[in-house]
Amino acid sequence: MFTLKQSIEQSTLVMRWRYFLILQAIIFLLIAGLVYKHHDKAKLIKTPPVELAKWYKPENKRQVWLHNMFKLRREMQAVEFYAHQQDAEHLQAWSAQLSEHYLKIAEMVPAWQNKLAINTMEDLQLASARQDFSSVLIQHKALQQSCDSCHDDYQALTALTYRTPDFSKIEITPELSFIEHMDTLTRQVNQIKISAQDGNKSLALSSLASLNDEMITLGETCVDCHKKDRKPYPNEVMKKTLISLKNSLESGTAKQQGRDLGTLAVLACARCHGTHRIAYGAKKHLVKEVSLSSLIKH
Repeated sequence: MFTLKQSIEQSTLVMRWRYFLILQAIIFLLIAGLVYKHHDKAKLIKTPPVELAKWYKPENKRQVWLHNMFKLRREMQAVEFYAHQQDAEHLQAWSAQLSEHYLKIAEMVPAWQNKLAINTMEDLQLASARQDFSSVLIQHKALQQSCDSCHDDYQALTALTYRTPDFSKIEITPELSFIEHMDTLTRQVNQIKISAQDGNKSLALSSLASLNDEMITLGETCVDCHKKDRKPYPNEVMKKTLISLKNSLESGTAKQQGRDLGTLAVLACARCHGTHRIAYGAKKHLVKEVSLSSLIKH
């Protein structure tokens, strides 16, 4: 038999739990409402584990992770091919290599151990040993789906994070960063346009001369990374465009000046920006540390 005191205490405890649950529900609804309100302004992404960095340059001398992925892609193709051909000898050889390099994923990045379809790989190996070709193809398809799922989450972001150059650490001189130098080039291009449009020929020509010099300086920096496929910057086409722009600034029409400057901007700026600047800009957002205050502010 409960005493009156015990009954009151039990009722009080139930009420406290009820209030606690109601409070949790309110907090959940509030968070859900905030997420929905900002769903068009923010995206949720899965970032790769930091352990990946040691398998990529510059932390590693070789692109170890990439080479392992290339091996897996080739081995997956070989297993499928020889299963269709019902070639037991080659199938077993390639499936053994596939298993070896597949398990290396967990060795290199332990955080991804639980993402591996270990049982599927074991079933594929067993089916290969038994020369059960139809079963091999079934397990191969399941393994491919597992790979595709992980690639959907991480492949593009991993490439952005570890295969995009970090221009923030490049220096033109000890006093001038690469980023500052690029800003100088942009301002020179715009100064040419402004001065030409306002009829200030001397300033337009001096800005063009400065741009030419700074482009040569930039080219000397580019070859530090492009060692094997060194291409001159500015190249011959750019040099001809610079000469054409100089002539049009001296005696050409506004239309000629605009055409030459636009051509130069495409050749000397836009093409490289399309490769490097977009990827680098995305990388900066991925690797940037986000503070709690920034999250709250957002």
